[in-house]
Amino acid sequence: MSKRYPPEVREKALRLALDHLDEYPSAYAAAQAIGPMVDVHPETLRQWIVKAQASPGKPIAAKSAEQLELRAHWAGAAASRAG
Repeated sequence: MSKRYPPEVREKALRLALDHLDEYPSAYAAAQAIGPMVDVHPETLRQWIVKAQASPGKPIAAKSAEQLELRAHWAGAAASRAG
């Protein structure tokens, strides 16, 4: 069963999740905590978070230096395995 969320609800839930993402160990944990507060299914919110982080043109919540360092490390490790 598909449940469509109004754009206002999506924007509010996503902004809240992205603003508080650094308080949780993962997008999954953030979605589990924040989803019920804004009446959005946690898996739906998690998918929105992942898409927002992956889209380069859209603003996302500021990342901590540690998160940026880990992403750079993972990218380097993946590049060294690829060739």
